[in-house]
Amino acid sequence: MTGNLGMLVIAEWVEIDQQKSFLMKYGCVHFQAYLLGRPVPLEEFEALLS
Repeated sequence: MTGNLGMLVIAEWVEIDQQKSFLMKYGCVHFQAYLLGRPVPLEEFEALLS
């Protein structure tokens, strides 16, 4: 539905692969959670980007 409205959705609290797979099955492709990466200090985050 959000795709038809031109909206971007970010799913939060995706903690296991089964949750991610379920969401992807229904068209959700943006995620935020420990499954993808834990919170880190700014310096560590900047180092990951380079």
